[in-house]
Amino acid sequence: MLALWRRTALRAPRLAPRTVLWTPRGGLHTPPSAGPGSEELTPLTKHIRDMILATGPITVARYMQLALTSPVGGYYTRGQAFGREGDFVTSPEISQMFGEVLAVWYVMHWEQLGRPERTVFVELGPGRGTLMDDMLRAARRFPAFFATVRGVHLVERSPELRRVQHDRLGCDAKQTRMEADGGAQPVPAQGVSESRGGVAVHWHDLLDSIDLGSSGCVPLVVAHEFFDALPVHKFEKGADGLWHEILVDVAESGSAPVAASGTVRFAGSPPPQPAQGACHFKFVRTRSVTPGAALLLRDKRFDAQFSSGDLVEVSPESARVMVQLADWITRCNGLGLVVDYGQDWTQGDTLRGIKSHRFANPLSSPGSMDLTADVDFSYLRHVAQGRAACHGPVEQGAFLHAMGIQARLEQLLRSARDHAMQKTLVDCYRRLTDPHSMGRVYKVLAVLPSGSTLVPAPFAPQTTADGAAR
Repeated sequence: MLALWRRTALRAPRLAPRTVLWTPRGGLHTPPSAGPGSEELTPLTKHIRDMILATGPITVARYMQLALTSPVGGYYTRGQAFGREGDFVTSPEISQMFGEVLAVWYVMHWEQLGRPERTVFVELGPGRGTLMDDMLRAARRFPAFFATVRGVHLVERSPELRRVQHDRLGCDAKQTRMEADGGAQPVPAQGVSESRGGVAVHWHDLLDSIDLGSSGCVPLVVAHEFFDALPVHKFEKGADGLWHEILVDVAESGSAPVAASGTVRFAGSPPPQPAQGACHFKFVRTRSVTPGAALLLRDKRFDAQFSSGDLVEVSPESARVMVQLADWITRCNGLGLVVDYGQDWTQGDTLRGIKSHRFANPLSSPGSMDLTADVDFSYLRHVAQGRAACHGPVEQGAFLHAMGIQARLEQLLRSARDHAMQKTLVDCYRRLTDPHSMGRVYKVLAVLPSGSTLVPAPFAPQTTADGAAR
């Protein structure tokens, strides 16, 4: 591993600091709320409120979808969510080391696959383009590998984020093909990254719109903090032994605004100020079993593992994407990494809002904050079973250490201009790897073709129930 890092050129470090009856549900951290008439509503809040008043409470998944991607004012249509000036900081924004380590992982396994002659990078939810930019820059230090890269495919629906990614990847405006998105300005559809060796860059709304045809290209896929933003349904197991769905309803009027609780911190940042805001919606619980509960929780493991009063979150959208990803990787003999925060089991109440680096009430001012829920890696593996070979998850800290992040840190420390820069580098490294920061809660899952005998680094061989290797 150290030898691979010695083949990379030193570079000055970049420093950077998700028709039923219902009853009120009080146990889901629904704070007291200011009603819909207590302040002027944003267009999206009014849109969701009017929808509920017209047709009844909506699923949590529908609420998340509208809050994040609605053209009326969804959160990701703004495009400025990431970084110190935004609402949260992701691993690639913390340090270039993260993207460089991932690039080395793909180079290693490209060699183990027998050095296929044609490859493409694919990223789901590429944010500001920072991760792909770092991966391409690091990949160019391996000329034999980089010569196989035929393009980059970015799955991104946000028009504003597409524009940010276009600029971050150094695409030449004169060579960019734009397309109408229904808004005032066209958005990038295809370009050329002049700053990264002239690699062609393609944008897509959906994964299944990527058509490699008969090109023979091997897809190298990364989904970093992608699944945590996909909508979840919430359910509670009742005393009757049946699952009842948690829905979102309009909140009553007359209550006071609430302060957000908890903080999301990054190294060296000042404590954010408490956020105030009206809670426009509330959780309610269905009295009867909904079709969604009957369909999504039909697996017997839900009855076996949970008792009366337990909550679960299930993301059918995550299952749909994971099935597509697994089938695609197997069909094209590709490689994939899923990096996200979550656990290797089903959880019950992790939906949260994040605004200005602080946890916020997810039912307040939809569109003004990120909404996320912890990823259930066991669910991703379950739906991919028989379609692809999944390895892990392993903790992010363990993955990064095994892939040589310390060696890369030492290189950057030697090239740092002063002690302050060295300290920042070490702080960023610790935040990525420390189990009390991002090192434990973030996990890495590798996806290989079904039937593949390759055991990817640094994942241990899979074992059967009796402990035998397979």
